[in-house]
Amino acid sequence: MEKLALMTNFPGLAPPTKFEITSPRTRTYNCIAWAAGENWRTWWPDKANVAYWPKGVEREATLAAFIAAYATLGYQECENGVPEPGVEKIAIFLKPAGTPAHAARQSENGIWSSKLGNEQDIEHELHALEGPHYGKVKQFMRRLIRKV
Repeated sequence: MEKLALMTNFPGLAPPTKFEITSPRTRTYNCIAWAAGENWRTWWPDKANVAYWPKGVEREATLAAFIAAYATLGYQECENGVPEPGVEKIAIFLKPAGTPAHAARQSENGIWSSKLGNEQDIEHELHALEGPHYGKVKQFMRRLIRKV
């Protein structure tokens, strides 16, 4: 999708909000994997075991399962998305029924980044993606940035 189509699907991206497309379209990975720092496979707790899901974590689309999945990478629950030096954060979006629908990750500069389904990655303001597609941000998680 180009910017105009993205703004149509996600009205929170319309001006004066600023966002940038940062990658081409791909079906290789999804937003849950992207938030986990992966761009080579899809993460989802599907019952058919088609997508990757961390071992030992219930394969169910619940907030508890998503928290447990990200905890396997060292993330812990936290109160907010305020940037912290030396810390990576993710935000989990829930639909009104409480089902996880999206996850975004925060760059070191405090800007949020998301993979939009099978479409592009974008940098955006966190709450710009809230709405009927992804619901609202309901959970933040954090971990110390790993120095390689």
